[in-house]
Amino acid sequence: MSQREIQIKSPEEVKLYAATVKVYTRTGDKGTSALFTGERRGKDDAVFEALGTTDELSSTIGLAIAHMEGTNASTLIPQLEIIQCLLQDVGSNVATPLNGTRKSEAKINRTRFDPDGYHCTRMEGWIDELSVGLPMHRSFILPSGGLAASTLHIARTVCRRAERTLVPLQEDIDKETMMFVNRLSDYLFTAARWVAMQQGIAEKIYVHHKGRVTEFDK
Repeated sequence: MSQREIQIKSPEEVKLYAATVKVYTRTGDKGTSALFTGERRGKDDAVFEALGTTDELSSTIGLAIAHMEGTNASTLIPQLEIIQCLLQDVGSNVATPLNGTRKSEAKINRTRFDPDGYHCTRMEGWIDELSVGLPMHRSFILPSGGLAASTLHIARTVCRRAERTLVPLQEDIDKETMMFVNRLSDYLFTAARWVAMQQGIAEKIYVHHKGRVTEFDK
């Protein structure tokens, strides 16, 4: 395994870590929270909107994983777990504004996201691999294809929302963060289609209300 690969800990390994950090801190009781730099902002700040949405995205991916476990689509789970870890890194980058009032070069360097584009390029490779053998779609595909695939479609829509929350923060985050989240929605669309195919569940396509199937080339 290369040094760039993320190693997912097993439940047995996780049990070896002592749980010494309390869940509650009481520091946010007045409606503010701290960034990684120590700067405090209101919880309705755009940064926390983005952090909350990427957290929601990771949670939705977790639900999709739960629907895949024990099925013939479970081989996709390692990729999804890596993506969940990378979304934590996205959050770290977002929580360390490049132009914050308590700017810290050390913390900025520590939370740089994918400066050489490795993770984005790897995801494009995953998309290409998953696309092999997929039925060509000449019409719009409706979110469908079973529980796991449909959950991935939900994750895709959350990912698009996460991307929109990052737009106002572009001056304060690495450009690779935007690129990664943008590419992730493409990955999740392809993954949803791949899972439906693996599980043998037909996808549903858009049919115009007048009954005709709308194809891209018409």
